[in-house]
Amino acid sequence: MVGRQCDGWVHSLRGHTVCFTGTILIDGERTVRKRCAAKAEGLGATSKTDFSRKITLVVHGDLAGKSVSDTRRNYSGTLVETERERHRGHHICVVDGDGFADLLQRFPTRCRELRRTPGGSEPQLAPPGAGGGILGGPLRVQQVGQHASDALAVDLTRLDKATAAHESTIGALIDHLTSQGIEVHSYARNAPRFDAGWSNGTEIFIAEVKSLTGTSEDQQIRLGIGQVLDYAHQLRLVPSGRSVRPVLVLERKPADTRWSSLAEAVGIQLTWAPEFVEV
Repeated sequence: MVGRQCDGWVHSLRGHTVCFTGTILIDGERTVRKRCAAKAEGLGATSKTDFSRKITLVVHGDLAGKSVSDTRRNYSGTLVETERERHRGHHICVVDGDGFADLLQRFPTRCRELRRTPGGSEPQLAPPGAGGGILGGPLRVQQVGQHASDALAVDLTRLDKATAAHESTIGALIDHLTSQGIEVHSYARNAPRFDAGWSNGTEIFIAEVKSLTGTSEDQQIRLGIGQVLDYAHQLRLVPSGRSVRPVLVLERKPADTRWSSLAEAVGIQLTWAPEFVEV
């Protein structure tokens, strides 16, 4: 792992050499380092008690709102050493307790930047970035498996085609948004399982993607409307400081024009491949 490039995300604990500093809170629960180390090792990491150049990941106690000035205190000293190694070209990833909890549940989490507060001499963790606990790691198109057409009584060949259309639509959406400089995300650990999410700085968009291949078009669209309204409602119950905009993304333009007016009436942004108008 030494010398590797960081894309801004820690995708898993596997292969990392981890150092824990300070008091680690996992979903609000105070967790001793020995237990943290055991959890990380169970997911393929190696843990060390002291900082060294072998470390590739630092799990750090929360420093939000704290003034850190004593370089002899272990938790601030670790960030000093981490910052020094980064300046030398040896990137060490840093996550907080929430990020560690994400990794324990096999969710990617942001690699945190370090910053210095005005007038401060010690590095602190920069904010985790946009998303408000809604947007997770970068969205990737999933590989679609193939089944024998007579494997089960259900028509799995048709299912494969529908799944392939779903992933193809997701891929096209990712390409469309990426061309605008917008990063597309999966759902965060404690968020509902929407298909795609992104932010424009003031709003968070959460999308349900529906294929229309090999099934009832009306049924699929009704299902998508219900799902994305449910997701948006759940997210609005937990304030994130961002407004949430539901989006229904279809494989193609629907045959019946009524769906556009219905979506507008209930506050859903309706769009479809390949143009993704207004997205």
